[in-house]
Amino acid sequence: MEMRLTRRGIALPAAMLTCAVLLVMLPEVTSTRFIVGSNMGWTSNVNYTVWARDKHFYLGDWLFFVYDRNQMDVLEVNKTNYETCNSDHPLHNWTTGAGRDVVPLNVTRHYYFISGKGFCYGGMKLAVLVEDLPPPPSASKIKEKSGSSRFTFRSQIIIPALFVIAAVWDSFLLFL
Repeated sequence: MEMRLTRRGIALPAAMLTCAVLLVMLPEVTSTRFIVGSNMGWTSNVNYTVWARDKHFYLGDWLFFVYDRNQMDVLEVNKTNYETCNSDHPLHNWTTGAGRDVVPLNVTRHYYFISGKGFCYGGMKLAVLVEDLPPPPSASKIKEKSGSSRFTFRSQIIIPALFVIAAVWDSFLLFL
């Protein structure tokens, strides 16, 4: 009986370690949370066109608006209302009242945001194009003089496989 408790005590950590190794091997899925205006936040006298110019917005990213909740708001509008700073009929009012609003970019399209109450005329407007994530770069053949890349590939397969075999074997021993 005491032997079974010891084996059972080993099986659970081995299974957890196997799961952890397999999770590490899964491809990484990333998304970015952009703080609109960086350290300036969502405020007047910031050129958001310049801020967004060097950024790529992908499906699954978020825009994080930080602003003075007592004065400003975050309104999603169509292109015409963006260009004319018309806040009368927003597509969506993202203002939650906390001054820290998160907008999920969950559709590939153009998004247009303005702040009403006259702030749009002072430059508080942002247009972004959300695109699909580009495919990962294809692996190109690298000529190496050493066998290090081959060893790395083998270790990526063999080591996790050994953990799986050890966990299965340990679980098998529990039932003996």
